[in-house]
Order: sequence, then structure tokens, then C-alpha cells
Amino acid sequence: MRKHLIINAFIINEGRSFTGSVLIEGDKIASIYEGNPPEKTGENNIIDAKGKWLLPGVIDDQVHFREPGLTHKGDIFTESRAAVAGGVTTFMDMPNTKPQTTTHEHLEWKFEQAAKTSAANYSFFFGGTNDNMAEIRQLDKTRIPGLKLFLGSSTGNMLVDKKESLERIFGETDLLIAVHAEKEEIIKHNIEYYTSLYGHDLDITFHSKIRSEEACYTSSAEAVELADRLNTRLHILHLSTAKELTLLQAETPLKDKKITAEACVHHLWFSDQDYPSFGNRIKWNPAIKTISDRDALREAVNTNKIDIVATDHAPHLPQEKEGNCLTAASGGPLIQHSLLAMLDMALKGIFSYEKVVDKMCHLPAELFHIDRRGYIRPGYYADIVLVEPDAEYTVSDKNILYKCGWSPFEGYTFRHRIWKTFVNGQLVYNNGEIDDSVRGREIKYLY
Repeated sequence: MRKHLIINAFIINEGRSFTGSVLIEGDKIASIYEGNPPEKTGENNIIDAKGKWLLPGVIDDQVHFREPGLTHKGDIFTESRAAVAGGVTTFMDMPNTKPQTTTHEHLEWKFEQAAKTSAANYSFFFGGTNDNMAEIRQLDKTRIPGLKLFLGSSTGNMLVDKKESLERIFGETDLLIAVHAEKEEIIKHNIEYYTSLYGHDLDITFHSKIRSEEACYTSSAEAVELADRLNTRLHILHLSTAKELTLLQAETPLKDKKITAEACVHHLWFSDQDYPSFGNRIKWNPAIKTISDRDALREAVNTNKIDIVATDHAPHLPQEKEGNCLTAASGGPLIQHSLLAMLDMALKGIFSYEKVVDKMCHLPAELFHIDRRGYIRPGYYADIVLVEPDAEYTVSDKNILYKCGWSPFEGYTFRHRIWKTFVNGQLVYNNGEIDDSVRGREIKYLY
């Protein structure tokens, strides 16, 4: 059995930071040593991580890797390679592909494809629609993170808009329901209003006016009402407004919450003041909103109203991002740079480094009941990322691994760098090089 001993690392884990060593045996963490490394261990490979930080691998609960059917934008192979280069060792992919992941046949195809091509560990949300309750009833909940419902239209046209369908899904399943919450009627009204005033060639600054605070809050509030009334486990994806935070609890421990929420890196980093500089590169659904919204989201991460941080990684080709507010594609690639962005925000004092690890590693594992991942613990899978602090890393077309070939962070210099990433005890990313022979595994959920 191959062993790795990582020595002299600064370990950030479970709210503590200390210098120590981690012994990996096979695919799991065998031991953690605080202080000086052990003298006799018999390892095959010793890695001196002096001056480096050792963190659990990041778990990203919301990505769009575009396979099948949209692979000109990205695919499981390319985007999972970008993930491990960014310290992300586990991802959960969304169902709005072509065909949509709304049948058991299409779900199984994704698992089989990921087993062949994914560099990171993987899982897949199942898509709920107005009429696939029979498929939902047959799902094995140890294999999927939950159901994904689009309560506002987005890429893939999977809008669930019939009241009886929502009542049935919320009332009959014990699976976690993750929602994209934007009220379609309000969005349509806003489009009609602004186009009547200014015509159809609206620039990007209208995006947050059309996909407005009201559209987000109304939809999130309706989802919370349904979940409260029907005792459903609800997870609200990519919150973008301060007003939605009033629907959430701060002091309740995660294990006791029936309603949880996620913030995405772009909503924590950018505001609508950045639209003139970045244009359609930062066009997402839900839209990036005001500085006040951004600051409220940051505070909610710190107070635990927001439970986890993810990316909503959604690549498009550069030409698909062209056009006006109504025609340019929404979404962008983020997974290679999400941990770096959060660490840079920690460097600025917005979060603590321990909070970053909590929200990107520990709490995703807890929220989804993932088997033995998300922590540096003996007996857990050795999903580990080593980070160089105080190392400048400039994003450029020479180091972007996304299939789409661009990043909203292009030209930005981060003050941290990913050094090495282990997936199930295997060194998959090593100082800029990826071992393409390494494959991740299907993650399991504990119930």
C-alpha cells in the first residue's frame, strides 16, 4: 500500500490552525501528528510542506460541467481537471444538460461517464420537473445529493411552474430539495417595463434590475413557505440579496436546520459597481446586485445564516457571452479560482481562514451527509489541498484550464497559489501539472 507523509505543514482544520504532519495510507488519512513529524513511519513518499498550508479538499455543491449535450462549453474531463487545479476535490453537477438529468437512465449515464473521465470525486443532482414524480419516487438517496428545482427559468428550460407539481414534490419526497429561486412572472414584468422605456438593446446594468431583489425574494419566500408547511428539507442556492437573508436562521446549528442556504463566490466578490468594467463576463442568474447586498452576504457567511459557499460554475464560450442584457448567456467559469478568491478575501479580513475551510469543506460535507470527506481526520478519505501563502498567481490564458478558455478573474493576481491536490490519496495536481491517470470516485451519502 502506497504511503505519503506530508510533514511541517500548517494545518487549517476544524477551527484550529497548527503545524503538523499527515500520514496517508492508500486512499485514506491514517494519522495526524501535531508538532514535529514522526521519526519512523516507513512512507514511500515524504513531502516537506514547510511554509505551506494543508486544508481539506473543497466540496462544491453546484457546478454545471455541461455534459452531455453542451460539451462545446465544457465537459466532465476538462472541468474536473480545472477543479483539482483549484483545490476542489468533490463536485455535485446540476441536471440542466441535454438530455436533462430527469430520468434514471440519464442519471446513470452521467455516473458512468464520470467514472471514466473525472479527476475529482463526483455526484449528480436529479432534476425535478412538472411531471416526473414517478422517477423521483424510485431514487436511491445514498447516491444523489438531492433534487434540483428551477423556480425561475435558466439554462436548460427546466422551469417548474405548476403549483400542483410543487406541492407534490415538496410533500412526497424526503430528499433534500435545492432550488434556483427567481420569480418568473416578476422577471417577465420587468423585461416588459424596461424594454418599453429603453428598447430591447439593454446593456448589462439592467440585468440586476430585471432579475431583481423582488424576483429573488418572492420566489425564495414561496419556497420557504412550502418547506415549512410540508416539513421539507430545503436548500436555497446562490442567494444574491440581503432581503432573502431575513428568511434564514443564524444561531441554529446546521444539524438542526431544515432550511439552509448557499452563497456563491461571485456574489461575495463582485457588485453591480463592477458591471461597467467586466460587462457580460459577470452576468449570472441570479444577477450580481448592490454593494449592500454583497456586504450583507459576506456578513451572513460569518454569522452562519449562510451555510456553505460554492461556485455555480457554468462555462460558456466567449462568443456566447456577447450581446446585450437580454441575449448574452448567463453564467461563467469559476471552479479553478474559487478557493483562491475566498483565501484572498480572508487575507483582506473579510473572512477568517478557518471560516473559509468551514464553509467550503466541512459544512458541505455535513449539509449533504457525505461519507468521510470534508475534514482532515484519521479514517477519512485523503482529499487534501496544499496551498502556498504569499505566492502571487496571475490568471492568464496560459494557466486557465476551463474548456471555454476564459475567466472573469483573467489578469487578476491572487496572493495564494494551489501547490498540490490529493484525491483519495492520489496526487492528482502537482505544482502546475495534472496526472491524467487519476480518477475520482462516486461519493456516498449517509442516512
